[in-house]
Parts: sequence; structure tokens; C-alpha cells
Amino acid sequence: MMPDKSMTIIEEWKVKLEGSGIPVVIGGHSCPSPRGVGYSKNQAIAQSSGSYLCFLDSDDVMMPQRVRLQHEAAVRHPTSIIGCQVRREPPNSTERYTRWINQLASDQLLTQVFTSHGPTVVMPTWFCSRAWFSHVGPFDEGGRGVPEDLLFFYNHLRRGGGVVRVDQSLLLYRFRPDAATHAVLESTIWTHRVCFLEERALCHWATFTIWNAGRQGRRLYRSLSEGARRKVVAFCDVDEKKIKKGFYCYEESQARPKPRVPVLHFRAARPPFVICVKLDLTGGAFEDNLSSLRLKEGRDFLHFS
Repeated sequence: MMPDKSMTIIEEWKVKLEGSGIPVVIGGHSCPSPRGVGYSKNQAIAQSSGSYLCFLDSDDVMMPQRVRLQHEAAVRHPTSIIGCQVRREPPNSTERYTRWINQLASDQLLTQVFTSHGPTVVMPTWFCSRAWFSHVGPFDEGGRGVPEDLLFFYNHLRRGGGVVRVDQSLLLYRFRPDAATHAVLESTIWTHRVCFLEERALCHWATFTIWNAGRQGRRLYRSLSEGARRKVVAFCDVDEKKIKKGFYCYEESQARPKPRVPVLHFRAARPPFVICVKLDLTGGAFEDNLSSLRLKEGRDFLHFS
């Protein structure tokens, strides 16, 4: 018996569901410690038999039309992860994140995969074919502290997979402070994000500018591989104090003289930009500045924060 009586609850639901004609398969393991979220998902997929996989967290609620609408989309996009819009519970939890989930344009589902928000369609809304899941590979089973959904999402993109969102609210997405995702260290996610940014974007750019001469921009610069760091031609900002100083000195460098990177006003800097400014936090001031440059997202800039 599990300490939290989960198996008792599952067995009770098995009786109820099978009484309604819904077959239930129950699995487990004999290890004394939990095997992690990735293991659980892989086992559920291995024990199932359908041609399509619909993911759902146990504390979330999906709308009656979800499977039908996402299945229709998956048939049209067989190599894509299909997501949907969500309604958050409580309504005022993670407001910026919820707006981002629901309002990204279709092309931004691929261009904004580098941000701290993670996958551009959230894991509890995922729907895809079993064949495509098998092609991408199983979830990482490293256990607690491993961002298995982010790693799977990155592998999916590496395989040429697409991202599609059904623009209807098909999931009640509950916020829980004790959710497994909060066990993943921010530093772990940061490392994966930087590596993916270098792999998917920076390797194709001869030079680039980091937009934000503050803490986040400098952290990105220090986190880059030496080769990627050499491609940084400038930081840019709107802060007059940083611009007036004129440069950022990489004090941790072993090189002599230590690298000094110019700090420019954003209008004086040249693209492409890696933007380390959080969206939806400045009352539209940052977004207006970016829009005024008439750049194309994905080609001339990428969001990283």
C-alpha cells in the first residue's frame, strides 16, 4: 500500500469506471522510492494501446470536446504536438504565464521555445500520435529534479516536429504550489535552455547582440560557450547609466586583456538580438521599443527571458 493511499483511490475508481464499460489498466513498481514523472508517463503509454495519446494531469479537468478537437488537429498535423488554450484555477494565478500560453501567435509557437516559460503548449494539454511519440523517444526517467517535459519538447523539435494549438479553452489548468515542476531547479532549466539556444539558433548567426545589459543579459553572456560568447558584439539597453559607462567587462574571463563588450542604446545596436527582457512587464514600453525597429521574430530576434 502506498503511504498516500493513491492505490486505494485508483482501485475504487477502477470499479466505478469498469462498471460503466471503461476498461482500466493499473501498473506499478516494487522500488521503495518513487521512480519519477517521466517513468510514470512512459509506463502509462506502454500499458495503453490507442493510436493517439492524450495527456492530462490528475488535478486538471478537460472539456468534453477536447479529444475530438485535438484528434482532428492531430490527423491534419501528424508530426506535431497539439495543445490548446487553458483556463487557470485559481483565475488570478500566474496571470502573465496564462496570457502567454493562450495568446501566442501560431508562428510564435516555434520562435518562443527558448523562454523561461518552457514548452509553448503546456504539457497537460499535449495530444499526439503514438507513432510520433515513439519516433521522438520516451520521457527522461531521471526522476525528481529532471524537466522531462522540456527535454521531450526539445527532442521533438530536433526531430522536425511542429507545434499546433487548438484555439479553444479545453482544459481547466489548476495551479498547485507543490506540483512536481517546482522541484526542478531554475539553474537546471537555465542550463538546458542555453544549450538549446546555442544549438538551434546561435550556431547559425555570425554575430549577435544581447538586449539587456543588466543582470539577465550578463548572466546569459557568462553562460555561453566560449565560441558563442565570441559572437556577442554588443549589449543594448535603455538605461542611460549603463549606456554612459559604455562597456561590460567580463571579469571572470581568464583571457588577458579581459573582454570588454560595448553597451549601446537599442536604436544604435544591430540585429540579430537575443532578448533577455521579460515580456508583459513594462506596461508595453519594451514591446513598443521592439516594434519600432520593424524586425522579424525568429530572423532578427529571439526571446530568451
